[in-house]
Amino acid sequence: MRSGLALIRLLAIVLLAIVLLGSSAVVQAAECPRPGTLGTSRVMVVDPATYPRVGTKSFPGTLPLADKEVVLTFDDGPAATTPKILAALQAECVHATFFMVGKGAQGLPGMVRKVAAAGHTLGHHTWSHQHLNRIGYAAAIKEIDRGITADEAALHGVATPVPSTPFFRFPFFESTPALLDMLQKRHIAVFGADFWASDWEPMTPDQQLKLLVGRLEAHRKGIILLHDPRAQTAAMLPAFLRYLREHGYKVVHIVPPSGIRQSRLSTGTRGN
Repeated sequence: MRSGLALIRLLAIVLLAIVLLGSSAVVQAAECPRPGTLGTSRVMVVDPATYPRVGTKSFPGTLPLADKEVVLTFDDGPAATTPKILAALQAECVHATFFMVGKGAQGLPGMVRKVAAAGHTLGHHTWSHQHLNRIGYAAAIKEIDRGITADEAALHGVATPVPSTPFFRFPFFESTPALLDMLQKRHIAVFGADFWASDWEPMTPDQQLKLLVGRLEAHRKGIILLHDPRAQTAAMLPAFLRYLREHGYKVVHIVPPSGIRQSRLSTGTRGN
């Protein structure tokens, strides 16, 4: 009888954990072969059906991160400075998400594949980084789809507007209700950010580090926006990762559900 009650309690705990995790399931991160590095603390599976829009700079909610957990994201690549970003991340065994501009992906397809081969997540950031809220609905969709198509062609050799990783970020965070609804219907998660380094402004790497650390300590967790084409960011990143490690912060790597990724790669369906 006691063993039966114990089993029931165990099942109840497991079911509760599943409910609490929802579609942001946790996957064990690969161990880093270099001890003493920051490492990737865990992998979070982000389902667009559960988290269609995240990032408190643009939306009411964000990802369910614990205190002192951060998600690193890089916009506007690939670029000549992307290898320096990759080297800094590799040195600390950290994985990030790169929201790529299709025009750059078309010009540097080998770099796109290097980012993916290093284990990072590839999201989408339109074809040419336009203000989508100013160009009209049809033109904005064309800009989004052309960017996704270029990213997919560079990564997989298949030109399709169906993203194998359904993660998207608006340039300048400028969306419209109609575009948000369209992306949600296509099961593409839209990523804002919780704070950023303001690395589009001219500053030294030390100034940028001080600014970013101040915002980190104020927020204590969240999705961080950086830009891999910025030389100052590439120069600042090793020191920032070291700060995370020395002050007890954890890096969470976000990925899409494997079923969605495999289905879209094999069928090319939009998921409407």
